[in-house]
Amino acid sequence: MKHRTIIEPFRIKSVEPIGLSTEAERIGQLKEAHYNPFLLQSKDVIIDLMTDSGTGAMSAHQWAGIMEGDEAYAGSRSWIRMEQAVQDLTGMQHVLPTHQGRAAERIIYGHLGGPGKVFISNTHFDTTRANIEFTGATAIDIPIAEGQDPALQHPFKGNMDVGVLDQLLKQHKGHVGAVILTVTNNSGGGQPVSLANAEGVSSICRRHGVPFMLDCCRIAENSWFVQHREAGMEHTAYREIARRMFALADGAVMSAKKDGMVNMGGFLALRDQALAEACTNLLIITEGFTTYGGLSGRDMEAIATGLEEVFDPHYLEYRIRSTTFLGEKLHELGVPLMRPIGGHAVYIDAKALYPHIPPHEYPGQALVCELYRLGGIRSVEIGSVMFGTYAEDGSLRPARMELVRLAIPRRVYTQSHIEYVAETFEEVMRTRQEVRGFRIVKEPRFLRHFTAHFEGL
Repeated sequence: MKHRTIIEPFRIKSVEPIGLSTEAERIGQLKEAHYNPFLLQSKDVIIDLMTDSGTGAMSAHQWAGIMEGDEAYAGSRSWIRMEQAVQDLTGMQHVLPTHQGRAAERIIYGHLGGPGKVFISNTHFDTTRANIEFTGATAIDIPIAEGQDPALQHPFKGNMDVGVLDQLLKQHKGHVGAVILTVTNNSGGGQPVSLANAEGVSSICRRHGVPFMLDCCRIAENSWFVQHREAGMEHTAYREIARRMFALADGAVMSAKKDGMVNMGGFLALRDQALAEACTNLLIITEGFTTYGGLSGRDMEAIATGLEEVFDPHYLEYRIRSTTFLGEKLHELGVPLMRPIGGHAVYIDAKALYPHIPPHEYPGQALVCELYRLGGIRSVEIGSVMFGTYAEDGSLRPARMELVRLAIPRRVYTQSHIEYVAETFEEVMRTRQEVRGFRIVKEPRFLRHFTAHFEGL
C-alpha cells in the first residue's frame, strides 16, 4: 500500500518548550525590535522560520559523536573523520575547516578578490556578496530568465544563464575571480540547479581558464530535485548525483549548518595545492590551526555524521515533501508564491501580495512584520531590504524580486506547526489591503538587513 501521508522518518526524543504570546505583546516586541525580526529575542518567537541555517535538530548518532569529540589542538581524531567525510563526498583533497560558511567565503574570495575583480553567480547570497564586495570586487548575478518570474513553472529555475556567462567571461577576461554556482539557489527562491547546467558552466569556465566554485550548502536537497526532475537521472543515487556535481568544480564552500545537519560548522574544499596553501595561511590567521579551523572536535564529529545522514532517501523525501506541503497549503489560499516550491523554504511573492506597496516602501518587510504580529512567526525578507542598492541621487535601485522566505529548520517542526503557519496566512490574506510599508531609519553599509531599524509609514 502506498500511503498519502509523508511521515517524519524519526521519533522525537527530546522537546523544547515554545513560549506563546498574545498579539498585543507581539506588537510591543516588534516596536522594541525596530520592526526588524533579526532583533527579536527567540523566546518571543512561536514558529521560527527565519533560517534553516544551524537551527535543525541533530540526531542521536550526532549527539553520541559529541561525546566522542577529540579536542586535541592538532591532528585530532575528529578532524581526520571530518576530513575523510568531506574528501569522500567532494573528491577534493584539500579541506579547510571553518566555523561556518561565511568564514570559508571570506578566506577564498578574500584571496581571489580585490579591486577590479569580478565574480559571477546564478545568484550570490547575502554573505557571499558582502565578502566579495568588501574586497572591492564586483558581484554579478546571471540567473536564467525563467528564474526571475515567481509564478512561472520551470523544473530548474536556479540555473545560471550560460550564454550570458560566456559573454561576461570574454568581456572581463583576466579580471574574473571565480564563477560561483549556488545549489540550491537560495536568493533565487530556493530553486534547484540541474546537473546539465552545472556541466555547461564547468565547460565554459574550463575554456576561459576561470575557477569554478560550488556553494554547496544544500547539495543533498539539490540532488533530490535532479533525480526527480532531470531526464536520465531517475535511477542515480542522491549521493552519486552530488559527487558528479562536485567533480565539475575546482572548489566548494559549505555552510554545514544546512545540509551538514549541524548547529555550527563549515569548510572550504579545493583541488589546487597552491591555492589551498595560500588559503591555509589565511585560515591559521583568522580561524585556527589547520586541523580544527574554527571548530571544536565535537562539531567535527557531528558534521561527519551529518554528511552521511543527509543523503538518506527517506529523510530527503520527508524534507522536500514537507516543504511542499506548506507551499501547497498557501497556494490553495491564493498566496502568491515562488513556484515550483523549493527544498528548504517557501518563498512568498510580496510584490504580488501587496501591489499597493512600492519597492521603496519594502513590501517584504511589511509581510515579515505582519506574520510576526498575527502569529508570532519569524521569517526573513529577501528583496530590496537585503539586495536593494542606492543610485547617486539616493533613490532605491530595487531588487529583481520582493520575496519573503519561510525557511523550515530540519527535523524540528511537526505538521501541526505547519498547519498553524497556513492558518496565519488566512488572516494575512484577509487583511492585506490594510497593510502599509516601511522606511529605513538606520542602516550599516554591509548586510543592512541584519541590524537595520525601520519605521512604519
